[in-house]
Amino acid sequence: MHPILSALKHHKTTVALVVLEIALTCAIVSNALFLIGDRLSNMQLSTGVADNGLVWVSSNSLREGGTPGSAMSLEQADLAALRGMPGVTAALKVNSLPLLNASMWRSGISVQPGLPKATFNNIAMYLGTPGIVGGLGIRLEQGRDFLPQEYADYSPSANQAPPSAVIVTRTLADRLWPGQSALGQPIFMGEKGKYVTRVVGVTTHLLNPTLAGRANSEDNLLLPVRSIPGGMYVLRTEPSVRDAILRDIPTVLDRVDNDRIITGSNSYARTVSDYFHDDRALIWLLLVVIGCLLALTALGVVGLSSFWVQQRTHQIGIRRAIGATRRDILRYFQAENFLIVSGGIALGLLLAVALNLLLMKQYELPRLPLAYLPVAALVLWSLGQLAVLGPALRAAAVPPVVATRLV
Repeated sequence: MHPILSALKHHKTTVALVVLEIALTCAIVSNALFLIGDRLSNMQLSTGVADNGLVWVSSNSLREGGTPGSAMSLEQADLAALRGMPGVTAALKVNSLPLLNASMWRSGISVQPGLPKATFNNIAMYLGTPGIVGGLGIRLEQGRDFLPQEYADYSPSANQAPPSAVIVTRTLADRLWPGQSALGQPIFMGEKGKYVTRVVGVTTHLLNPTLAGRANSEDNLLLPVRSIPGGMYVLRTEPSVRDAILRDIPTVLDRVDNDRIITGSNSYARTVSDYFHDDRALIWLLLVVIGCLLALTALGVVGLSSFWVQQRTHQIGIRRAIGATRRDILRYFQAENFLIVSGGIALGLLLAVALNLLLMKQYELPRLPLAYLPVAALVLWSLGQLAVLGPALRAAAVPPVVATRLV
């Protein structure tokens, strides 16, 4: 180690620049890998519904006025026509779907009555007409589906009692009643919790319409309603006829009422794919950034090592003449590179933590798991050894006779 440290002391500025380059690369690569992992984990989340078997369509009537009864009659006529399409196994109406990236009805709830404020706020609410559980392919972990008599007239915007039954997600159930069974438990809603509904089922998974933080991504509940003003029709289909059904839906709905406009329609699988479009773009961008940084770092190490091989031909010749083998020369440059890269990594790990704290403050990103730091360190150590291998092999290949002629 003494010859290596002595040589590095004569090139302090060069070594410092390389160490700084490696440190910056380590800090950026650590956080970039973390962001990629975080986005990939989001993309692998289970939505909780039958992704490949659903299509949806939303429409607005051009008729002005109308009574709630006429709107409900039109809704029932639409659903009957949609159920009659070949290949459709279920048709229902909902206010939203997981990852639809749309506005969502939210409510504050409590597990005790009479509280001045709700204990749990911003709980997403899915409202669905008869058949919502089976039609969407929602899997129940505990309890049962809604009974026909439990579907009621209800609107979150009106100050009225909710349906008597509710289904909650496992995540929300664990928050509301940790360590207890959720079945039969009361949930209090409305001003000062004056309305009560009871849990009849618990879903395995059901994502919110938007992922606003992984910790609350499944804080939602299902309510059974007879009709939904606005909302969207959802059809359960065979995947083989999904595109054909999606194409024919406007025609079928126009036969019921041609005074409407279709405001949106898509297969649910494409809806989920579109939701993660920005995440995929970010992942590719970060991969390009990581690749460029690693390439520049490798080029810096190669250039520095090649320069030092040329400058130390005299030293190499003397060492070879007094008995140093090619392996000794190779190990010398690899050890020297390891020291430089290790110094850069040590500084880079501190910078990585500082950069993550800045990102957490500015963009509300989660904390960087410490497991990413050794991964980045191993990548840079491996890169450093590979980058120095070429110049080190050239140095080891210098014949002693040729090298000593320069003495």
